[in-house]
Amino acid sequence: MRLLQFDVIVVGAGLAGLVATNEIARSGKKVLLLDQEGEQSIGGQAWWSFGGLFLVDSKEQRAMGVKDSLELAWQDWIGTAAYDRPDEDYWGRKWAERYVEFAYEEKRPWLREKNVRFFPVVGWAERGGYLADGHGNSVPRFHITWGTGPGLVTPFVHELNELIAQGLVTFKGRHQADGLIKKGDAITGVYGSVLAPTNVRRGEDSNREVIGEFSYEAEVVVVATGGIGGNLDLIRKNWPKRLGNPPKTMVSGVPKHVDGRMLYITEEMAGANIVNRDRMWHYTEGLKNWNPIWSKHGIRILPGPSSMWFDAEGNRFPTPNFPGFDTLGTLETIMKTGYDYSWFVLTKDIIESEFALSGSEQNPDLTEKSFGKLFQRVLPGAPGPIQAFLDYGEDFVMAETIDSLVIEMNKLVGEKRIDIDHMRRQVEMRDREVMNKFNKDLQITAMHGARFYLGDKLIRAVKPHRLLDPKHGPLIAVRLNILSRKTLGGLETNLSGQVLRPDGTSIDGLYAVGEVCGFGGGGLHGYRSLEGTFLGGCLFTGKQTGAAVVEHLR
Repeated sequence: MRLLQFDVIVVGAGLAGLVATNEIARSGKKVLLLDQEGEQSIGGQAWWSFGGLFLVDSKEQRAMGVKDSLELAWQDWIGTAAYDRPDEDYWGRKWAERYVEFAYEEKRPWLREKNVRFFPVVGWAERGGYLADGHGNSVPRFHITWGTGPGLVTPFVHELNELIAQGLVTFKGRHQADGLIKKGDAITGVYGSVLAPTNVRRGEDSNREVIGEFSYEAEVVVVATGGIGGNLDLIRKNWPKRLGNPPKTMVSGVPKHVDGRMLYITEEMAGANIVNRDRMWHYTEGLKNWNPIWSKHGIRILPGPSSMWFDAEGNRFPTPNFPGFDTLGTLETIMKTGYDYSWFVLTKDIIESEFALSGSEQNPDLTEKSFGKLFQRVLPGAPGPIQAFLDYGEDFVMAETIDSLVIEMNKLVGEKRIDIDHMRRQVEMRDREVMNKFNKDLQITAMHGARFYLGDKLIRAVKPHRLLDPKHGPLIAVRLNILSRKTLGGLETNLSGQVLRPDGTSIDGLYAVGEVCGFGGGGLHGYRSLEGTFLGGCLFTGKQTGAAVVEHLR
């Protein structure tokens, strides 16, 4: 019998890889953790996140007066996912059933055991805007980790370091997996390139200079290498026809190393089945980062409900394309205009109350767990990161009048695409509606509805007012770019995380976790996502698959 140096190799040190590694190593198994980036990048994309997690019937919800249930959450999930592919959706749906139960019963106490805490105000993202059985969250479920992404990642990194100190985990950074070792029908290891050391900061583009080779064998290989969000060409190649033509111009919501390489290596070398290739998640409210960390670095606006939303030619979007309601529905609407950007038009009061930016580095108050900085959010003026974009961001224009604003909007894109009179009429019509107790404008109805929820009334939904009222000005227009983010399809896996072949049989010795397997089964989200489920999918697949690997090795 051959003696192996490692029992398990985990490829990828993002959140899903961390959770799986820790779960396996705690059982006494020896794990080799590989990543093409260095130690400074452990935690992957999760480190940069807002730290939002989907929880069901939590203590935080109940404290805010939110009534939730497992049945309602599953209703929302099914309406959002819209599963319609019996074969490709089979395992994704099964993972989704388990995940929603996990979010209802186990996720919160499990995380609290790891000293993860949550901001008390629960957010309401992806509100839908359709009927009860359609897309969206019926109630607020977006729980912000106290400490944002780093606050979620750090406990798992601490545990990893303890396991490294015990000799149960070996971490090797700058090790780029190039292939899988196969013996018979089983996967028995990983080989690849040792990359040159680098001093770049977390997230920055690193070199791909090869200085050596490596090859390691183990009983099990776990693929945890993420999706394709940093590979804009690959996104365009897989772009779904239902969303129109792929955008010619995009900003990137994830670092460049999120390249999708291992997806296709696993398909080609192990015979793995990739399903739901055309399902993906990109945001419509992307800003070009004035202070970029990685190539084409984009930041997403987390908008409140009050901004008016227009296409590139200045036509207001139809219902329910309101800020924060249906990301992919609005993406489809934007792409079918023939342009790859759109506009928010709002006031200074709206941006000060309703704008938040996704990302740990854009929320220093929450990330640093600073009550002093947090208090500044309720003071007059825009939060510091928002003000920085107003001052330096190329996508922002300001003016005292709507006529002047349109002139600046056209100047920004270099063409006279928006007619001043047309824009003024639309804003004036909206303003007439907002001044009445009764109205027929569904966005205004939604604005009033948002303020019924205490959390939104406190920090996310400004009191409705006329955009053209000077006391709420100046007027602001924000050009919104398409922002790449998540891969919703991926390697098909069963409920143990075993990677499957096209015929449905499992590949001996090969498992997958996180975004590379569509957060479970090759697509637990279906066509759309309920916000807070990406990080949660990494946690759940890592935990569930890690436990299955331990059982397999007994």
